[in-house]
Amino acid sequence: MATRAAGKLFRDFMRKRVISNSIGPYRHCSSAATPAPKIPHFSKKGRWLTGATLGVMIAGGAYVSTVDEATFCGWLFSATKLVNPFFALLDAEFAHTLAVSAAARGWVPIEKRPDPPILGLEVWGRKFSNPIGLSAGFDKNAEAVEGLLGLGFGFVEVGSVTPVPQEGNPKPRIFRLRQEGAIINRCGFNSEGIVVVAKRLGAQHGKRKLETSSASSPSSDEAKHGGKAGPGILGVNLGKNKTTEDAAADYIQGVHTLSQYADYLVINVSSPNTPGLRMLQGRKQLKDLVKKVQAARDEMQWGEEGPPPLLVKIAPDLSREDLVDIAAVAVALNLDGLIISNTTISRPDPVNRNPVSEESGGLSGKPLFNLSTNVLREMYILTRGKIPLIGCGGISSGEDAYRKIRAGATLVQLYTAFAYGGPALIPQIKAELAECLERDGFKSILEAVGADCR
Repeated sequence: MATRAAGKLFRDFMRKRVISNSIGPYRHCSSAATPAPKIPHFSKKGRWLTGATLGVMIAGGAYVSTVDEATFCGWLFSATKLVNPFFALLDAEFAHTLAVSAAARGWVPIEKRPDPPILGLEVWGRKFSNPIGLSAGFDKNAEAVEGLLGLGFGFVEVGSVTPVPQEGNPKPRIFRLRQEGAIINRCGFNSEGIVVVAKRLGAQHGKRKLETSSASSPSSDEAKHGGKAGPGILGVNLGKNKTTEDAAADYIQGVHTLSQYADYLVINVSSPNTPGLRMLQGRKQLKDLVKKVQAARDEMQWGEEGPPPLLVKIAPDLSREDLVDIAAVAVALNLDGLIISNTTISRPDPVNRNPVSEESGGLSGKPLFNLSTNVLREMYILTRGKIPLIGCGGISSGEDAYRKIRAGATLVQLYTAFAYGGPALIPQIKAELAECLERDGFKSILEAVGADCR
């Protein structure tokens, strides 16, 4: 597309030059001879500059016409690095809003290059082109699903979505710790509510299905690859309203309204910014909650593919006794997966030396990596590798993603590193992860899952 546009621009420019040069001498013709106008001295420089510009355009147009789509796509992703310093100057929440808006309007590059085959895997009967996902919290209200999936994520998780719209906590509520590669947030489930999100997901779902069916035949690999609406897997993260006393009712409402659009559902009981929410991670509370939500999902009418998998997202600030309880519930109720982990209320080194660390809220980013990875490894051992785990917390490179996978993660998610690094980080992490797997002799992601726990 870019090549065609460049070619058209050049042809139009040359056509106008030819026409103007052709008719120019006749515009001033008369029966009387007129002396040729004197050419000012500076016009020679102007002609030189015009010629140089034309030369650059011709050379550039010719070169672009020879560049393949993959190379041009790589340029576009690399070019996004130029925008990052601009976002760093803005208020953190405003920058976040702007980034979501850009993705929603298609002002982000689209990944045209195929993922390395070694990164492909199947989980819950769904084919992922790669295991790198975007965690909940970035696109809370499902405004930019198509644009975010187009960046090359293997899956995108929207939310947390609450039944009733709520503003969340007072601003400011997002704080950067740039040197530490971290963020503290206390947003408090700011959400436009289930009705608004359902309308958006419904419209996007229909559009993606239409584009997929028109772009490829039902028998092609691309049509089979992905989720309900086409390539790319969509997860929906469910939350509860701050003032709700019956938490199960809120999650059940989310299941009834949004599960038809979701390739998987997440019960979020681990945000530190909603009072009392983390109490739902206790053995009895979690067991009762999961049983009710599973029942609500299973009583709905489903086609051949069946209901969407149900996962639970847990905190990294749990004792080993808490982890044992959660693992027991997950195994006993055949939970489809766990996301490990949410943000932490702790302030590990070197964050605790930054004055911003005194702000209340959940910490995400690089300082969370070791804590969340230790919890991930422990949970993989406790569940004996029987339940797919999504590793989340502090991933900023392919090596980080690889360490999560070796600790027991089948899939991984980004958030803070993506907020800082932008779209260019995604192909970088995928390439680095593929190199790590090949370096250690693994032929697939699934072969490497839990390698450090065996």
